[in-house]
Amino acid sequence: MDRPVLKLPRTKWEWGCDILGLIVFIGSIVFLVVSWSAIPEQVPGHYNASGEVDRWGSKYELFILPIIGVFLWFMMGIFERFPHIHNYPARINESNAAAFYLTSRKMLNVIKNICLALFGFILIQSIRVALGWADSLGIWFLPVFLLATIVPIIFTLIKFSRIQ
Repeated sequence: MDRPVLKLPRTKWEWGCDILGLIVFIGSIVFLVVSWSAIPEQVPGHYNASGEVDRWGSKYELFILPIIGVFLWFMMGIFERFPHIHNYPARINESNAAAFYLTSRKMLNVIKNICLALFGFILIQSIRVALGWADSLGIWFLPVFLLATIVPIIFTLIKFSRIQ
């Protein structure tokens, strides 16, 4: 099926999520820059499933998180702009395409900004661990991360099921 290519304006929700995600992410980068001279040469390089440090590395590895975050935000932003290429149920048609596109785009926007905020949180927590202000990411990090990314998908699937 050739899906229509629609130009749907961004919603206030999408703008708000982008602003919130960017504030957290940029805040983490500012924290990195401000803390740089105090950060020791060895910082957490990896965490296990319990949120405990299982590898230490150079403090320059802290730049990996912002680089991945920017790349992810940029790539997911591109996919947001082309909702007609997303995967949809077979029942999509010209009369319901706008509803499917908007719902899919909002889900992608939320997940994009949750990931951005989580990368910011990991960066801040890694700096805090390196400085001795914290011990780990915390046992709750992995469950919260998984819920934060799975719940929007579940809500989107429920919304898809309600589109006529």
